[in-house]
Amino acid sequence: MFVKICGITRIEDARVAIAAGASALGFVFWPKSPRFIEPNAARDIVVTLPPSVTPIGVFVDQPADEVNAIVGRVGLGAVQLHGSENDAYVEMMTRPVVKAVAIHADSASSVDGWSPEVRLLLDVHDPVKKGGTGRTIDWTTAAAIASRRPIILAGGLTPSNVSAAIAHVRPYGIDVSSGVETQPGIKDHERIKALFEAVHGSHYATRS
Repeated sequence: MFVKICGITRIEDARVAIAAGASALGFVFWPKSPRFIEPNAARDIVVTLPPSVTPIGVFVDQPADEVNAIVGRVGLGAVQLHGSENDAYVEMMTRPVVKAVAIHADSASSVDGWSPEVRLLLDVHDPVKKGGTGRTIDWTTAAAIASRRPIILAGGLTPSNVSAAIAHVRPYGIDVSSGVETQPGIKDHERIKALFEAVHGSHYATRS
């Protein structure tokens, strides 16, 4: 199963996540985030990553040319968009796109307008934090979407609930940030290990 650990700010956290089995690491380039990392600092981590781990940049309604410049400078493999970006904006990106979509009870049909080439990440609606809230989403609504297209599940995932979330939603992958932290941007290495143990113990994850 695809597992992304997001909000990486320290190389030691990246190394633990990789050793545990992370498929991707997320670097937040939105200046208002408590997990913000400067592009040069992110690049210093990215250059150490093995080819099997994808570095993904997280952005919120930032100018497309700025995003693409950071992509090139850091060496990102994909971009994750958490704002009000539309199809025209997505087409300007120079890397594959993950689009965060806020989930609520009537969201199941509202996501269908996105191209199949755009990977959807389902998260909690929060107009201020734009992710990393620690709150879970409606898993039943998420499962309805996941039955129609591959999705990445986010929103309040922790070592204690991730197995149940995977079993209920059956996502393509998961995205975890606050659920493995001691504080924003500082990861708890034991919680990272526990998360992957729970993921590997999930019947559905081992079959995907």
